[in-house]
Formats: sequence, structure tokens, C-alpha cells
Amino acid sequence: MSKEFRTSVGGQALMEGIMMRGPEKICCAVRRPDGTIDLSYDTVRTHWYNKVPLVRGVCNMAENLYKGYQYLMHAADIAMEGETEPAESKLDKWLEAHMSPAVQNVLMGVAAFAGVVLALFLFTFLPTFLTGQIARVLPMGRWPRVILEGVLKMVIFLGYMFLCTRYKELHRVFEYHGAEHKTIACYEAGLPLTVENIRKQSRFHPRCGTSFMILVIIISIFLYAVLPWTSTGLRVVYKLCMFPLLVGISYEVLKWAGRSDSLLSHLVSQPGLWMQRLTTFEPDDSMIEVAIAAVTPVLPENREDGRW
Repeated sequence: MSKEFRTSVGGQALMEGIMMRGPEKICCAVRRPDGTIDLSYDTVRTHWYNKVPLVRGVCNMAENLYKGYQYLMHAADIAMEGETEPAESKLDKWLEAHMSPAVQNVLMGVAAFAGVVLALFLFTFLPTFLTGQIARVLPMGRWPRVILEGVLKMVIFLGYMFLCTRYKELHRVFEYHGAEHKTIACYEAGLPLTVENIRKQSRFHPRCGTSFMILVIIISIFLYAVLPWTSTGLRVVYKLCMFPLLVGISYEVLKWAGRSDSLLSHLVSQPGLWMQRLTTFEPDDSMIEVAIAAVTPVLPENREDGRW
């Protein structure tokens, strides 16, 4: 089988587990405290917006944030089974006992939305605010401000990702992220999904959420360069209004880069691969076993049905 095969199968690293999504099925595999692997399943739902350029990027991001939060909470519950419950876990059980599933879904949506708000604050408001404050002390023209804002945005993003790697729990999630990538790479290479084969694969993969994030950051620097600097507040408002367009463009660029073998597509993918040095780490064999358990049920019977 050709090593150039690119699959649409993708996943998400979780607390002591991995979610894998195939063309038709989703499987979430989580390592229990007793060493066994818990498996849960879902079906992939297709929507009208998946065929609409630009729109599909925004809608898919919203859906992935919501569903991703659900999988994270599910994995945390499974991974901490039998442990002494912290206050947060007791709160979760109280919510389950006193609120309907519809209300719980709304709360999950609010939590996912809060994550978006935090990201917008860190990477949209904060760089612009700091640039405005520096420009008051050191007067500068339009383009120096644009460059400074872009530099600050990258510094904040890299600093944030580096701090995430310092937490032990998140470091293990990043190891599971590496297991996810290596397993998909093994499948794309046409090799049997064994621990030995997967261990040899690279943990870096061009079609990754990390690549999407860094693309959003880079494209935003160029896209927002056209916005006026009449005031810091107005510039932030303009950027928020353009955010859906930014996400849509970034999604289309990533989708194109994942299917192309051109030199330009490799250049576009390279920053994401560099960034994965902060978001993926080498997994141990037990993590690879979880990845195999997650991906096996979602693989299509006909390999070509899973082509990217």
C-alpha cells in the first residue's frame, strides 16, 4: 500500500484516553484505574454545511469544541473511577441528579464557549491592548504596530503552550496525543496496527488541531493587517467581527495543505509540525494500546472510503 495514502480518520487526546473519529463511527477509549480499557461509541453525523466552503470551518470548530468538551468530561469520569471525589466531581453528580440532560448540554455548551472567550482574550484582545500601550510610550506608524502585534500574539501563544506542558496531567495528555498521531501514521503507511509498528512512526502529523491553531494565528496577522488603528477598542471589535472569516479561511487552507504535495503546501504545514514539539510527546506502550483500541472500530471496511 502506498505511503502517500492520507486518511480522514482523526482523533483527540483525552485524560488517560483517546477519541478516534472515522468516516461513520466515533470511538472513545479510556484507560480505567484497574488497567482495563473502557470503550464508548457514537455515530458521525453529516450536516449541510460540510459542503459549503468557509462556512464549514466555523461550524465544524463550534461542533468540535462542544463535542470535545463532552469527551474530555467523559474520559475524566472514567479515568478517576474509584478515587476520592473532589468538590468538582460532587458538583457534577449533583448536576446530574437535579438537572435534565438538556440543561446539562446547555452547561457544556457554556463551558465550551467560555474556552473560546478565554482564547479570544489571550490572542485577540491582549496583543492589541499591549501594542496600544507600547505605542503610547514609543510612538510608531501603522506597520510597526502590525508587526509588533503579530510578534506579541506569537509570544503569548508559545508561552501559553509551553506552560501547558509543565503540568503533569497535561503532559500525559500530550503523550496520548503522540500515540494518536503515531497510530494514524501507521494506518496511513498500510502497516498492521501493532505496538511495535506504531512505536516506529513519527509523532508529528500535518493534519492536526495544533496545525489549525497556528494557522489561525499566522493568517490572523495578515488578515487583521488591513484593519484601522483609530483606537484599540475599535480594532478589537473589528477583529471579533472578522473572526468567523478567519476561522473559515484557516480551515480551507489546512484542508488544501493536507491534500496537496506541492512545495507551498509543505511550507504551510511546517509551522504546525514545529508547534507539535510542544503538544505531542512520545507515548508509552500502554498509551499506544489505548490508541489501537480507539481507532480499530472506526476504520472503514474499504480503506479507500477513509481517504482524505
